[in-house]
Amino acid sequence: MPYIADSTIRELNDKLDAVSVIGDYVRLEKKGGRYWGLCPFHNEKTPSFTVNPDMKAYHCFGCGKGDSVINFVMEMDKLSFPEAVETLAKRMGIEIVYENSGLPQKDDGKKARLDELAELYRRVAVSFHHFLLEKPEGAAAKQYIISRGISKEMLDRFRLGYAPANRTWLYKFLSNKGYSEGLLASSGLFSKNYNQSAFFSDRLIFPIADRQGRTVAFGGRILSGEGPKYLNSGESEVYKKRETLFAIDLAIPEIRKTKAAYIAEGYMDVIALHQAGITNAVAPLGTAFTDEQARLLKRWAERIYLLFDTDEAGQNAAVKAIMTCRKNGLESFVVTPDMDGMKDPADILKNFGPESLQKSAKCFINDFEYLLKRSGSLFDLSDSIGKSRAVAFLFPYLKTMDSDVSRDSCIGAIADALGVERQAVVSDFRRFSTGQGGTVQASGDSASLRPVSLNDELFLLTAVLVNHDLYPKLRSALIVEDFDDPAARELFIALEEWFRNDMPGMDDLLSRINNGALRNFVIQQGVSEAFSTNPERLVNDGIRKVKQKRLERRLARIITELRITKNEQNQDALHRGSRLEDLLAEKVHLDAELRLLKEAN
Repeated sequence: MPYIADSTIRELNDKLDAVSVIGDYVRLEKKGGRYWGLCPFHNEKTPSFTVNPDMKAYHCFGCGKGDSVINFVMEMDKLSFPEAVETLAKRMGIEIVYENSGLPQKDDGKKARLDELAELYRRVAVSFHHFLLEKPEGAAAKQYIISRGISKEMLDRFRLGYAPANRTWLYKFLSNKGYSEGLLASSGLFSKNYNQSAFFSDRLIFPIADRQGRTVAFGGRILSGEGPKYLNSGESEVYKKRETLFAIDLAIPEIRKTKAAYIAEGYMDVIALHQAGITNAVAPLGTAFTDEQARLLKRWAERIYLLFDTDEAGQNAAVKAIMTCRKNGLESFVVTPDMDGMKDPADILKNFGPESLQKSAKCFINDFEYLLKRSGSLFDLSDSIGKSRAVAFLFPYLKTMDSDVSRDSCIGAIADALGVERQAVVSDFRRFSTGQGGTVQASGDSASLRPVSLNDELFLLTAVLVNHDLYPKLRSALIVEDFDDPAARELFIALEEWFRNDMPGMDDLLSRINNGALRNFVIQQGVSEAFSTNPERLVNDGIRKVKQKRLERRLARIITELRITKNEQNQDALHRGSRLEDLLAEKVHLDAELRLLKEAN
């Protein structure tokens, strides 16, 4: 069995640049004759990890780890010694010489298998790209890209492609190129039930690369017909979606240079940002922003700019991403573009061009300011319960702060902004921090303070959850503000996030629900047969009931405001008359809406 020759290893050690190699994983700064950074092997806030370029070695004074550059790559990328040597030798253009030492060594063929898989994905990406640019079948996909304002440069830079509608074409093409039936069956490119039927067909294709630029997976957007809006490759030996970021290979140079990264929600948003010159933009892949992705970015970045959709689900995702950044020692900011009707970067690029998108990306606030505003919009601050919920919403963020001065400043800002006593915030936070929160819940969403029990709103949402093909009907009829029950609001937001990520599975949905009581409710109610009989009628009736109750709540508030306005003595007659006129007009409108809704029943 061949082994790497000692001469190759010696040549590699002679030519290795420790700072360059380790600098791909850890952000290093020169101090004296050494380079220092935060240790990738344990959490620390003060750099104790050092690289000695002369000795071509590393050492951490915090956890004690240290060894050669080859050993570092083995640790970071979970490679065997031969795999690490081969990886570094290829990177440096060193020819690898093999010899047979006669010594037994375990070889399960993993390296050869992964190399073959990487070459297969590269060839498929090239073929899809050719279809998009040169074949008549790809014309519609190409026109779609052009209609979104994406340039030819970006089309090439991101290697966008088109998967033909003919599902058998890819198998025949790759078979003719000599790929084995076994490799194709394990590649994830074909249906598990029909091994010659391509997983992607008639879709715009987004190749997904690892940080070395190797294609490891694909995403596909539907262009016509029915089916999930996006399909993504399943996980494999080379692709773990929680550890991968779209466009990370293209973004690393600018991230390293600026020590900052932009995180958007999807493929098109990232491409739009790169076209606008924001080339340090990346996106998660069908998941919320994860701890693994945060740790990956922390190798080069100090600051994260979150650029999520302006709808409810996008803003909820921003809250979760802020906490992920804080947990992993990253500063975070939320981009708040002031452009009416434009909910994401792709929309801004299409409608206003790259210059406007670049300007919009510079409009941001820090994470605390964002959460403070968010708490005010999520909760009713007109009563004490709403204020307590709004304050508690901010406690998880306060708990991540390691500076008492910063935390004290934030507590003062909370008290001022929400109209509560500073000492009350301090007392409630102290109980929260010691696990003695009492009735106050600090949740990332507007969680209920009472046990979850079945009502019209939750009945409707559970019916949709069980019969999720009816969710498009629900989202076209109602928005989150139509729901009164906090638990129903949380479930609606979770369903929206789930739907936008192609409903990957019940576990994914449950992971998006923070309220434990609500999770248990969903699990228990989801198995009931009550939601299986005539589900379309259940959903239609449920939508009507929610709309009716929303109108009735609004009508009750209008009647109360009418009574108060009539009895007010401290307003001039003209102003009071105008206010009464407005209220009466709205009451007439609500009465008419309710009447139509009841007649349609």
